[in-house]
Amino acid sequence: MTIDLKSMGYVRVTSTDLEAWRTFAEKVLGLVTAKGPNPDHLYYRIDEVSARLVIEPGEVDQLACVGWEVADHTALAEAREHLEKAGVEVEDGTPEELAERRVQEMLRFRDPFDNVFELFHGITYERRPAVSPYGHTFVTGEQGMGHVVIPVSDDVEALEFYRDTLGFRLRDSMSMPGEFAGKEPGTKIWLRFLGINPRHHSLAFLPFPNDSKCVHIMLEVDKLDDVGRALERVTKHGAKLSATLGRHMNDEMVSFYVKSPGGFDIEFGTEGLQVDDQRWVARESTAVSYWGHDFGVGQ
Repeated sequence: MTIDLKSMGYVRVTSTDLEAWRTFAEKVLGLVTAKGPNPDHLYYRIDEVSARLVIEPGEVDQLACVGWEVADHTALAEAREHLEKAGVEVEDGTPEELAERRVQEMLRFRDPFDNVFELFHGITYERRPAVSPYGHTFVTGEQGMGHVVIPVSDDVEALEFYRDTLGFRLRDSMSMPGEFAGKEPGTKIWLRFLGINPRHHSLAFLPFPNDSKCVHIMLEVDKLDDVGRALERVTKHGAKLSATLGRHMNDEMVSFYVKSPGGFDIEFGTEGLQVDDQRWVARESTAVSYWGHDFGVGQ
């Protein structure tokens, strides 16, 4: 038995500079401002869900948690039982947390690398459409908010936990020299890409811990022109480009990367690959991208 995760539902970030996030989220990414229960937090929509991204004041700049959606109460109860049998410590969301996230039920746990995950069901959605100030339409639906790449300290243990305990499905792998993560010359480390719905991957991990507890978060729009316009806004508003425009090999996303005020990157892209698990074959890609994606641009 594994957990029947449906999609990446939301992301919460702690920040020492909410105004920097306000400018970045609204002026660079073109997210839709939303109202929320806590006046001290920033809430952002990309679709009908009441809030996909929440920024809260904190003493550090980092990813606070990623919320993963399950179908209903029964699915959440089964997930709790499965986690507890696997030796994972689980805690319930408080009434205040449920009200702030606008979900019916939620539980929280940590992976073996201290990354915080929340499982939830019954999130609220709005009657008014989410209209980006720049006319973007974000790709969500059954594919969820996007994808997240998180840091781990052991790639073998990470694959076992996410695949065998949480139920993510391996979609693709890429090997890198072990020296990249401070390991012995001649060794390999693995960047793994895992999915739970038609989106090629909703989660990936890199064995290279960092202070922001996140490598990047990906948001997808439905038109290439909107990626180009967002790239122009990166320059206009003085954001730091982390990688030039390019097309990835594995998920075929045409995207660029920009540094967020949280210290991690946002990948902003389009044309992401959708897969059918009944026909998909996991393989090893030999390069990050078919073209572009110069990560040296931000150095």
